[in-house]
Amino acid sequence: MKKALEGLKVVDLTTALNGPFCTMILADYGAEVLKIEPIEGEQCRFWGPLDEKSGESGFYNYVNRNKKGATLNLKTKKGLELFYELVKDADILVENFRGGITKKLKIDYETIKKINPAIIYASGSGFGQYGPITHRPCYDIVAQAMGGMINLTGFKETNPVKVGPSVADHVAGIYLALGVMLALYNRKVTGVGQQVDVAMFDTIFSILENALVNYTMGGEITQRNGNVDPSISPFDVYECKDGFVALGVGNDKLFRTFSATIGHPELMEDPRFATNDLRCNNYIPDLQNLIRGWCKDYTKGEIESIMDEAGIPCGPVLNVKEAIEHPHIQEREMMVHCEHPTAGDQYFQGCVIKLSETPGEVSAPSPLLGQHNREIFGLTEEEMKKLKEEGVL
Repeated sequence: MKKALEGLKVVDLTTALNGPFCTMILADYGAEVLKIEPIEGEQCRFWGPLDEKSGESGFYNYVNRNKKGATLNLKTKKGLELFYELVKDADILVENFRGGITKKLKIDYETIKKINPAIIYASGSGFGQYGPITHRPCYDIVAQAMGGMINLTGFKETNPVKVGPSVADHVAGIYLALGVMLALYNRKVTGVGQQVDVAMFDTIFSILENALVNYTMGGEITQRNGNVDPSISPFDVYECKDGFVALGVGNDKLFRTFSATIGHPELMEDPRFATNDLRCNNYIPDLQNLIRGWCKDYTKGEIESIMDEAGIPCGPVLNVKEAIEHPHIQEREMMVHCEHPTAGDQYFQGCVIKLSETPGEVSAPSPLLGQHNREIFGLTEEEMKKLKEEGVL
């Protein structure tokens, strides 16, 4: 079956997570992704968990599936020549060096577009391609901190907390993939390539929701609220007999149904709770405590069933094992198996975007270090041996 991005050639210079996550998406939907690593391998090859027998990284294997891999020393003259030859007919180049590094390496957009004017050159960095701190290195925790997310996460009584998964990396990778699609469409219309610039700092800043308009409209600097949403009420996590459940009641009609469902229809007639805005202002402590008391009498499965029947958004708080084994995750193929040549069976996330005619799939494992050197650079065995001896491959 034909895939959505079949026929696209992508040169992938990315490391760590935000860039590889972008190119993983492109590879899952059929693009030929050629991952070019330093001779020693890129950094996430050494991030855990590591397979006990092979030493292969589960992290690397997940985010670099469906790609072909080669090694190249871009600091050598011959390495640059091989790279320039590789990008001549590429549709897309993706890199996530910090600002200024590509220019030092002579692989920046201005250089590459002279070789291939139609190329889409996607740059996913911590702080973008311009601005006063573009030169700084960045990991997810730094982007979350500076973008404002860490200060909004956790409870008022405790220190600020990083969001568990690397949300800056993942969302930046998605933005970068979207930027590539926008640029490809424009190129189809105009024939002109361009650079796509996505910063992790910008990414976190862009998803702060009401925290920004709370300040620009009312001068309020939003503080940590735990699980409470300042703009919707009730919207919280509640303890029950065997764990926790999340409930969201986003409008007056739902609140009327919810009030009746928990046996308190009089709540809707209480002037403190008559509208969503009033409920937000008066949620703590009375309404919160009432709902907490009701939830403690039930298991999370019972609450989920009651709210499902009533049409109230609700879900149990699941651990990773429970989420993996959830029948909905399984039915939607959000966990898939892939056989790796040295690490064996890999079981990781599937494709999120479900396309009816050109679906994505996990069809190949991540490459071994330098596995496709000959194929990608069109080398004979003798040529490859010589380049290895010279420190090029």
